[in-house]
Amino acid sequence: MALKKKPVTGMKDILPKEMEIRNYVMNMIRETYGKFGFSSIETPCVEHIENLSSKQGGENEKLIFKILKRGEKLKLESAKEEADLVDSGLRYDLTVPLSRYYSNHANELPAPFKALQMGNVWRADRPQRGRFRQFMQCDIDILGEPTYLAEIELVLATTTLLGKLDFHNFTIRINDRKILKAMAQYSGFPAESFDTVFIILDKMDKIGLEGVSAELEKEGFARESIDTYLGMFREITSDIQGVRYIKEKLKDVLDPKVAEDLETIIASVDAVKSADFKISFDPTLVRGMSYYTGPIFEIAMDEFGGSVGGGGRYDEMIGKFTGQNTSACGFSIGFERIVMLLLERGYEVPGTSEKKAYLIEKNMPADKLLTILKQAEEERRNGTQVTISIMKKNKKFQKEQMMTEGYTEFVEFFRDKL
Repeated sequence: MALKKKPVTGMKDILPKEMEIRNYVMNMIRETYGKFGFSSIETPCVEHIENLSSKQGGENEKLIFKILKRGEKLKLESAKEEADLVDSGLRYDLTVPLSRYYSNHANELPAPFKALQMGNVWRADRPQRGRFRQFMQCDIDILGEPTYLAEIELVLATTTLLGKLDFHNFTIRINDRKILKAMAQYSGFPAESFDTVFIILDKMDKIGLEGVSAELEKEGFARESIDTYLGMFREITSDIQGVRYIKEKLKDVLDPKVAEDLETIIASVDAVKSADFKISFDPTLVRGMSYYTGPIFEIAMDEFGGSVGGGGRYDEMIGKFTGQNTSACGFSIGFERIVMLLLERGYEVPGTSEKKAYLIEKNMPADKLLTILKQAEEERRNGTQVTISIMKKNKKFQKEQMMTEGYTEFVEFFRDKL
């Protein structure tokens, strides 16, 4: 039987043009985030199954690629349940591994600690445009900083990066999990039903207010609660005035400092941003991960038609490892989606060196080949990218192929003309 040449479903091969852009974006990430004081770290792609299944990852916990025990530990004949077979899995994000990493190394790290992590993650998801089962994630996190300075730094660093990659007119949507809960509490929804309410609210951009109303009613919630809840969304604006409205409206159920901090984050980012974007208060923003405890944010881009990154504060996750909560906040960009959008634009990596091709006649004598190799080496020392290839019969087609790889100059060498 012939071997399969296509990648496994949800995975992809990366061609040179895309790889060039990926490498450029990764270098830009390291350079930009480095200037904000973030240090690069790395964690294993395999995590303990207990960590991955700790009810911190929301729906992603249903998408884990689980790994069988190995060697003597794998006893198929006596296994009665999954735990007898599985002890680890491929990570589905970088936040759970980071929390384990920090809890293991906190005494060796500065406080606060600003971490940059890039690496592949795996989810047994349904592949679609910009979504794969193996994909690169890029996270920046600030651990040990309890104030809104963490959120401000994360948003500024991320938006600065996007500006350098020639993205403009995008929107940072921002909300707070405490505001989400306070709005539901004020409206009279039972506390145990908040997650159901938020799952429905998260569909607002697809089904609108009336659709949310219908689904809440279908779940059996009181009409009075639904009307009170949706009435607030009709009144709230997407600017600082909207935050102030919430502060006043929910004064009996929301600590005013929550709204005040959110206002400070929005105003500070708006005042010092270097990229061209809007920061918008969005009380419908939910974020699926159950580990978020405070401010949450997403990057919305019209050219993609959805989110290309997001994050938020998760002050309770590290405590799951250590028994003591540690302030933590992170922002992840959708690396694959960013690269996809750049490719669709026909993006050219700026500042690349000149690319020159030496085409050599077949059976070139060794002494003349040596002269050509020395000439190529001299050009490379001077900053030119030089590739050497044997001249093909269809030279025109050969050059056309090389031009698609960015080669703009061709030098031909013949045995009797060197």
